[in-house]
Order: sequence, then C-alpha cells, then structure tokens
Amino acid sequence: MAQTVKVENGFAEVGEGAWLMGRAQPAAFFGSLSRRRRKGFFLRDRNDISLVELTGTARCANAVQPFLTHVSCGVPVYAVSSKVLLAPASAHTGTETIRTVPFSLMQALTASVFSSEWIVLATTSRTTRIAVEDGDTLSVRPGAVAAWTGNRPTGFCPKLGIWDILLPRGPKDLLLHFHGPCLVWIEGTAPAVPRFARNVPQRRCV
Repeated sequence: MAQTVKVENGFAEVGEGAWLMGRAQPAAFFGSLSRRRRKGFFLRDRNDISLVELTGTARCANAVQPFLTHVSCGVPVYAVSSKVLLAPASAHTGTETIRTVPFSLMQALTASVFSSEWIVLATTSRTTRIAVEDGDTLSVRPGAVAAWTGNRPTGFCPKLGIWDILLPRGPKDLLLHFHGPCLVWIEGTAPAVPRFARNVPQRRCV
C-alpha cells in the first residue's frame, strides 16, 4: 500500500508507518515514535537521515530550510541527503558520493537514492525543475543542487593553484555538469561570507 503525505503551510504530515526523516524531525507528533537503526555498513547518509516507526501522525518542517518540494519517484531520484526532509522507508535504495572536485573528496556531496513512491525536499529557497534534453549539458553550482534523475553528474573546477592545496579553503567556482536526458531540481545560492568578516561585530545604528 502506497504511503501518502500532506504538504501544507510549510509542513509535511504523515501517518502511521516507517519513515525516513531529516535531522531534528519530526517537529511534532501524535501517538508514539521510535527510532530504529538503519541496516547497512556503507550508508553515507546515516548522519543526515534517520529511520523512525510511527503510530499516529507526525509533522515535519525545517526552520532553516523552510521551502518544501514534493518529488514523485517514478524513476530513481538522487537527492542531496542534507536536503531530504521526509520519505517512506521503502523508497530508499542506496547512497552515492558525488565528487565536485575530480579525483578528490573535497566538498563532495552525499546523495540518497529513492527508486519508488516520493520524497519531500527541504531547501533554503524555492526550487525549480529543469529538463535537460539528450545531448545538452546543464552546469549548476553544487550548493544549488537539490535532486536529479538520469546520468551521474561530473564535477568541474578551474586549475588548482598551490594555495588551493595548502590552505583549507577549497577551490573556487566549482560546478556540476548534468548531461541529458535528465531532470534537475535546483534552489537559489547565497554569496559566501568572507572569512575575515565572519567574526566582525556589527555596528549598531542609532
């Protein structure tokens, strides 16, 4: 029997069953809820997604990522694990590591694979779905990627300099190339805060 979800007023509501939920979820629930250990030795998304068994109803929402997107998984969908809010436990079929820097795990993305039913994504801005035709390539900043179908994306970064290797800042202008045919869900990006400005106290205006 297919498990359904109700998305309304910024919350995703589900009933009794086994669910995969993002961090600090659910926000509230009726009945009882128990957390179960997820089976598998190489679950790369274990820190982002937990397995719960619910008797009653639960409401999930993320205050930091308040925009919800419902995605139907008629074909395998790869979702950035940190942006997964809710999904049926039976829909999850694996995990992938997506390298944004070729041949390196620096700033790699962890993706959860869902091959049936649906997932609800939680993002910091609204999402849009882009269809990439066969033979076309869509370039996306890694932080904007929410989910995709089809071929595995390939990472790209400019030539690394000596300071990119010696300093823990990571290379700039990273991109993921999505090669069609596929669908890609993206959200907006935010400008990076300069390192020297992060701890500068803000002046109060009178």
